[in-house]
Amino acid sequence: MSDEVVLPIPNLAVPQHLFILTSPSLSHLHEHSKHELIESITTDEMAPYYASISSIIPSDSALIEKLQASNKKALEELDEKLEKAEAMEGETEIGDVLRERANFLTKIGDKDKAVEAQKLALEKTPGLGSRIDITLTLVRIGLFWLDRDLVVWGLDKAETLIEEGGDWDRRNRLKVYNGLHLLSIRQFSRASVLLLDAISTFTATELLSYNDFIALTVIASALSLSRVDLKKKLISAPEVISVLPELPILGDLVKSLYECHYDKFFVALATLEQTHLIPSRFLNPHARFYVREMRILAYKQLLQSYKSLTLDSMGVAFGVRPDFVDNELSRFISSGRLNASIDRVNRIVETSSDSDAPGLSLKGAAVDVVIKQGDLVLAQAGRLSRVLG
Repeated sequence: MSDEVVLPIPNLAVPQHLFILTSPSLSHLHEHSKHELIESITTDEMAPYYASISSIIPSDSALIEKLQASNKKALEELDEKLEKAEAMEGETEIGDVLRERANFLTKIGDKDKAVEAQKLALEKTPGLGSRIDITLTLVRIGLFWLDRDLVVWGLDKAETLIEEGGDWDRRNRLKVYNGLHLLSIRQFSRASVLLLDAISTFTATELLSYNDFIALTVIASALSLSRVDLKKKLISAPEVISVLPELPILGDLVKSLYECHYDKFFVALATLEQTHLIPSRFLNPHARFYVREMRILAYKQLLQSYKSLTLDSMGVAFGVRPDFVDNELSRFISSGRLNASIDRVNRIVETSSDSDAPGLSLKGAAVDVVIKQGDLVLAQAGRLSRVLG
């Protein structure tokens, strides 16, 4: 088996379709996802997986029996092939058959047996490149089943193996794997660094499509980059520009934020929430967090340019009612997320200087303490020198 062949197994679109089917708020996507789910299960002969979700969605018992029979026959043939390899072939050939068997179990969605078989193949396979590929397959199994312990174990193992001499392609693919994992645990800034670094060398199509990769890169980076870097690394990046016509909402999001068209930004953000965040099984748990943080980012960007603004003018800028702005700013100010105050009598938002920020005030106080202690030490040293003199 060639080290260069990276099989897209398990099919990560399968649990994504199941996620949509089990989300009542995504009922408008149910018909399409049900069709795609059954088609993928049939194509990959995923009898164990289909049986495991029979309590979640109605299943076709005849189809399960048909797939089970096909699985049994294929495994018998693989076991016979392995037996012959162990009797007549060398270490490399045995490792190839072990990987083939492990990949079959991975493809059909038999999690426990697949993990066991992949780890056995990892132990018996001599080539470093092949061992890295096996480890990344284990990461994909973890992502498929949302087994975070397996994902973290696999990422750490892959990192160790790559440090032993992994090639540039596998190094770059690992960045994408790490980036997706970090997004799934709400580490947008760290994910952005890795995804941006892999943007010109993306080859991890076994994990996600190129368009999905660019979409996740834009989503993570829009929240993490400075305004200057937003222009340089996203808006002007050829790789992003080539995909944005197919993902117009992402272009609207970053361009409206950069160009300070906050009313368009709010519309784009609301649309993004419905089209990319809520429907994603990786991003759905963080949808409210992401939308809140992006709103705070936009409010900060506007407020830092003025000493004061009326609530009415902010409402116009963001395309919402002034009362909405009042309520949101009050919440963010009281939680220490915005350095501003609201004069409700005159309906004015007054920005605070950096020195008024709580964090910076604490730093200033710490500096004062250091200076005072330094003065005390110098005074004592002066007295000591006079005594000695």
